[in-house]
This record gives sequence, structure tokens and C-alpha cells, in this order.
Amino acid sequence: MKVKSILVSQPAPVGDSSPYFDIEKKHKIKIDFFPFIHVQGADTKDVRLQKIDFSNFTAIIFTSKNAIDHFFRLSEEMRFIVPDSMKYVCQSEAIALYLQRYIVYRKRKIYFGEKEADDMIPHLKKNPDEKYLLPTSDVLNQDIPDALDKAKIDWTRAILFRTVSSDVASKIENIYKYDTLVFFSPSGIKSLFDNYASFKQKKINIGTFGHSTKQAAEEAGLTVNFFAPTKEKPSMTKALDDFLQQLS
Repeated sequence: MKVKSILVSQPAPVGDSSPYFDIEKKHKIKIDFFPFIHVQGADTKDVRLQKIDFSNFTAIIFTSKNAIDHFFRLSEEMRFIVPDSMKYVCQSEAIALYLQRYIVYRKRKIYFGEKEADDMIPHLKKNPDEKYLLPTSDVLNQDIPDALDKAKIDWTRAILFRTVSSDVASKIENIYKYDTLVFFSPSGIKSLFDNYASFKQKKINIGTFGHSTKQAAEEAGLTVNFFAPTKEKPSMTKALDDFLQQLS
């Protein structure tokens, strides 16, 4: 069945150079964008209920930009002055560079890995006596705690924000007007059913990014028609383009 309309469960790209716009022109289709999830920050009461005291930690592990935003937001709200001696270990260089929004980067001890959880371990082991805080959302990739525990790192998790379902149904009453839906997280799959409790896939194509998203879709009874990343399809736009090419 030829695809005519696609809903991507993310905010619309900024600017005019997105590969999605190239796909629209190439295949003469319509692509809409709407975020199925959004981040909701914890408050100071939530932190205290977790028995988290920021002053007890000498180093922080950051695995996302959201974690950075909410740690520094809550530090300010709780009147905790982050000491200059605080060390930072980040999962990637992009996350490490994002710290510049809050600290004088060149004056702090900052380490970062390539991308995966295991990439951080050598940096953590170089500072074995530190007490590490791991700010996260309510959803945490199990690879991270597994890697930290295996390396015998002294770490504590703090849930500082949550990923919650957005109100999609009030904006998109008829989800069936789309013949293809694209998801990027298990939370996006959950949001689909939170918004459309009686959703049936019928002839709708489903695209997913990431193994955990694919697994969540299949566990929800959905058939995944295209998937990324793979060696041949490292991005969702490449996977989508190839899928549409096969149908043409």
C-alpha cells in the first residue's frame, strides 16, 4: 500500500534542511510532527523523599542534557551551591560540552566517553574514592547501572525528571488519518495507547528507532515494519526512505 501521510512522534525539525523534508519531496508525501512525550521535572519534595542530599556527593555522572538541566535547576531551588571541586563524568562529548551552560568549563574536572555506558568506566575508575550521583529520569537504560555495578563504582541514583505522555488525542483526534507512525522510545509507544486506548494497528505501518522501542512496540502487539539503527540504516530517515522506496 502506498504511503501518503506519516506522523513522526517528535517536534518538527528546526530550519529547512531536515532529511524529512527531502523525503517529503522525493516521495510526494505529507509528514507531520507531534511530540508524544514530554519531560516533567521533579520538585524539591521529590528529591527529599528519595533521601538525596546533593552535598553528600563529590562527583556526578551525566547521561543526558535533561539530567544536567534538572540537576542545576534543583540545586538552585534547594540553595545548594555546587562546589568548584565537583567532578563530572559524561556519557559523550556533546553532553560534556552542554555543561558550559552552567559552569566555567575549562576550570572544572570533566571527563567523557564516546557514547556507550562502558565508555565512562575508565574515567570512573581513575577516581575510585569519589561518591557518584547519577541524575536520571524515571526510565533508565539498564546498561548503565549494570556497567557501574560491574566496575564496583560507589553510585546513587536520583530521579530528577520524568518522561510523561503528552496530550496527543486532543490535537489529533483521528490517528487513523496517518498510514505510518514513527516512534523513538518505549515511552512514545506507551503514549500511543494512553491517548488511544482502543488503538488497533490495522494497515498502519510502524517504524521504530532503537531496540528497546522495537521491543516495546512488539510487546504492545504491534508489527514493526521498519527499524533503525542498523549498519545499512544508521538513521530513522534512512530507514524511512528505504521503506518508502520498497513500496513505490
